[in-house]
Amino acid sequence: MRGEAAGYERDDGRGHRVERPPDLAAAIVAAADALVDVLDSAASRHHLSVSPTQLRVLSLISARPETNVNRLAELLDVVPSSASRLCDRLEATGLLRRAADQRDRREVRLTPTAAGEQLLRELAERRHRAVRAVLDRMSPRAQHELLLALLSFQQAATPAPAEAPAEQAVRTA
Repeated sequence: MRGEAAGYERDDGRGHRVERPPDLAAAIVAAADALVDVLDSAASRHHLSVSPTQLRVLSLISARPETNVNRLAELLDVVPSSASRLCDRLEATGLLRRAADQRDRREVRLTPTAAGEQLLRELAERRHRAVRAVLDRMSPRAQHELLLALLSFQQAATPAPAEAPAEQAVRTA
């Protein structure tokens, strides 16, 4: 397998050898940076009244309806007081609401307001259009190859599901 030592790798089982760029990881990081720039420019053209961090908080809370300040702090990898201050600012702008949990009144749940959800929808639409504009400058074949590569990357990056405890017990017993 002389070719593999020279920087070649087998393709996905079709027997074709494809050359890997000398620094594939750097190329992927550069492409990811370009994508982030496209997404950020869509947000900045929107003249948002919230910071990127506040948008992230709003997105995290929207995707996780059971979130409280402690869980948000974990997700952001910050201390709870910092997460609480972020929520204070979002609440002051009318984008976030704190509400007592119906099952446990001691718990305070964070939920986006209708205005917060609308902001996230508008931003998602702007980002979608910005990415679409970049894709429109690519050939259909390049778009298809990008899709396949991204799906493959996503699959490789997704951890395999953990074995069920019962299966582990059977194997170790």
